[in-house]
Amino acid sequence: MKKTTRFLIAALVLVGAVAYLMYTGVQQTAVYYLTIEEFLSKREALADEGVRVAGRVAPGSVSRRITDRGEELKFQLGDFKNDQAAPGQTIPVYFVGIVPDMFKTEGGSDVIVEGTFRGGTLQAQSVLTSCPSKYEADAGGPGRAGS
Repeated sequence: MKKTTRFLIAALVLVGAVAYLMYTGVQQTAVYYLTIEEFLSKREALADEGVRVAGRVAPGSVSRRITDRGEELKFQLGDFKNDQAAPGQTIPVYFVGIVPDMFKTEGGSDVIVEGTFRGGTLQAQSVLTSCPSKYEADAGGPGRAGS
């Protein structure tokens, strides 16, 4: 066998191995990113799947307590449009760990929750707060004086 042929075969095997490792790595760490409305319509299909859900913490739904594993946090996650979400339009979330500083105990925080949906509750591995709405663009459009 020529050196060139052996080199090409070795290169193809190496490229194939790297492509396989990249594919399996992405498959194992991939999670669905959904808004609360999208998640609610697909929640049965997403049971025991990794998901990342964006929504707003329903006011009055937050329960916090310190445990030996960290801070235990329970709350209802609703959509961004409604501050008073109807029952069935929210998802119960359970999280133990370090709670972000910008998380509001009284509710109203925009959050992104990553975890697994099991038994009707989103078991969160992480809770991230989004930027407050005061940083959103003015409705008057760019270049116009805001209020």
